Amino acid sequence: MPASKDEHTDKVSGKVSGHGAGTELFGSPRTVLSARSLAIVGASERGRWPAQIYQNLKNHNYEGKIYLVNGRQKEVFGQPCYPTLRDLPEAVEHAIVIVPAAAVPAVLEDAEARGVQSATIYAAGIGDGDDPASKERGAWLKGFIARSPVRISGPNCMGYFSYREKIFAYPNGDLCKLPAGPVGLVFQSGGNLQFYMQVAAERGLRFSYGISTGNEPDLGLEDFLDYLVDDPETRQIVLFIEGIRRPTAFMAAAAKALRLGKPIIAIKTGKSLASQQAAQSHTGAIAGDYAAFQAMCDRYGIVVCQNMDDMIDTTLAFQTTRRPKGPKIGFVTTSGGTVDLLFDYMETESATLAKFSDQTMAALKPVIQDGITPKNPLDVGIPSTNDAAANWCRIVHDDPDVDIVGFSTTQPRKGIGYGDMAPFQKLLAETTKPILAFGRMIHQSPPEAIEQQRSVEMPFLLGLEPTIRAMKALWFHAERQGKAPQSPPAEKPSKLTQASLEATLAEYGIALPKSTLAKDAKSAATAATAIGFPVALKIQSADILHKTEAGGVVLGLASAQAVETAALELLKSAKAAYPDARIDGYLVQEMVSGAEAIVGARDDALYGPMLLVGSGGILVELLKDAELSMLPVSAKEITSMVDKLKLSKLLAGYRGKPPADRAAMEKAIAGLAQFFLDHRAKLADIEINPLMVRADGKGAVAVDVRVIWKD
Repeated sequence: MPASKDEHTDKVSGKVSGHGAGTELFGSPRTVLSARSLAIVGASERGRWPAQIYQNLKNHNYEGKIYLVNGRQKEVFGQPCYPTLRDLPEAVEHAIVIVPAAAVPAVLEDAEARGVQSATIYAAGIGDGDDPASKERGAWLKGFIARSPVRISGPNCMGYFSYREKIFAYPNGDLCKLPAGPVGLVFQSGGNLQFYMQVAAERGLRFSYGISTGNEPDLGLEDFLDYLVDDPETRQIVLFIEGIRRPTAFMAAAAKALRLGKPIIAIKTGKSLASQQAAQSHTGAIAGDYAAFQAMCDRYGIVVCQNMDDMIDTTLAFQTTRRPKGPKIGFVTTSGGTVDLLFDYMETESATLAKFSDQTMAALKPVIQDGITPKNPLDVGIPSTNDAAANWCRIVHDDPDVDIVGFSTTQPRKGIGYGDMAPFQKLLAETTKPILAFGRMIHQSPPEAIEQQRSVEMPFLLGLEPTIRAMKALWFHAERQGKAPQSPPAEKPSKLTQASLEATLAEYGIALPKSTLAKDAKSAATAATAIGFPVALKIQSADILHKTEAGGVVLGLASAQAVETAALELLKSAKAAYPDARIDGYLVQEMVSGAEAIVGARDDALYGPMLLVGSGGILVELLKDAELSMLPVSAKEITSMVDKLKLSKLLAGYRGKPPADRAAMEKAIAGLAQFFLDHRAKLADIEINPLMVRADGKGAVAVDVRVIWKD
């Protein structure tokens, strides 16, 4: 049996008082995944899952001891069967518990009494669903975990595969036949685990571990992730995420993976679910739960895939140990139609094409079909030999503007092989940039294709769009790997108040329009005269967050009489929309024109302080032209956020309009980001909408500032 991972950092104290309420960041699943002795509780020749798991262990030569436990059987599979775990002749490291939910508490009490170190519980109905009995069992399990040293995986899971240790505790016999590989999987969906593994294996991927985590009252996604990050044989990690229960631990494990250069590739459900805080602010509505998750992944270098098919191709792309030094892709194809599609998809995916140099085009012209002008993507004409194809790829690879090479070809099939692969092997031996082969459409990969992929060590991807996304993922990770992600500073005391808000914002470089708070309509008219016309008039009420939705804003008022009349109408509209709202008066402001942006900051319940930048005004939620980032942010990151917005085109001068003062906008964004970090002890959410970006050199003005104060 392979050496156990005693060297793996085991962060479990093992104290008799239990671990559920401990302060350790991670629990170790070592005895789950690398157990040197096992007991199958609920062993049965008729039960499909226990029978399959027992056969998996025996057929694939698990080297540890296996004890069978079933109080109703004397013998199972010709082996003696013990009534309970207490009756075992020796303590085992791990118990595979496949019994009905109601029987689980007694089994776990037996496990603790016999010195079993961990258990995987397969049954549902222990804390999940609405059944009162399930909730009662879930509460019992929570108490057991708090007082017992026994580590719990599951319940409501399908088990796991440990390929090097040959522990195949998942009810699937076919997947056990695979050789061990470098990809570790942690899935919060037990059923999707085997389907992903089956299809991924057919594409040539091989695994170190495949883990389903279940309900996670104890060991969870974060603990298994940390274990795989520390495992030297696991070089890529793939996650199927339904929810992150311990974000601090998750981000700590992800940060370690990034420092080590070990890619994490993930998919998360729940993208369509509205944020629970959407009603509080525009920032909350746009920066929902999934957007916050994506911002966290961006900071920690986690590649987020659109679907499970993409997750296979992206994992394959990372099989190459090469990493690009930039985002620019050079394509070699044999089809003009493929070239046209690549142009379209590169734009859709916001990917970057390299520009071939004159030297590259001169080198290509003699070796491609007559009459074709070299360009990127490259159409070489009628397919030729492997020597010719390898030469095309080499020429494109050697272009200084190319960071990644994509070679469009077909996979070999029975009787239609590639012939001698030596030209490609030589190409890979003599080059340094990532070179990926890809097919134009998704299809089944025959064994010959997997052998070709293995012999050349050049991943073969399927589908044009998945290939582009996988190539982008290589650069996304390469740009971040080896770096320590910035964490927000600790929250510090703040003396900020509503009265000091505007003056404090000014200290951070955030300009505000001339304004006066008036108590009644006549005072508003007087204030408007002092400011100078035209003015804007806004109802003031802590109970009305979105003034425009309550008919609480009037713009462009050109006289004192117009202001007084508008004030009375605003009061009527506000009372109609919010009858119980307390009206504090009116805000009279100078009119400011320019490009409308939104800048907001808030504390996300899971991932901490976030910054949102986007197109502003009344269409902010409809347009959803916004970027979200974890705080803190650098000036370079702010520039990158603005670059990604459609608003950036308007800022640059659109359809004859003069360019806006983008520098002032970015300065205001940086100011608000730092303001929020310094005063978030008092603030749950702050939003400037709109931040009016005036013409170049004229500055940016925070026209409307809305704050949600912490209790």
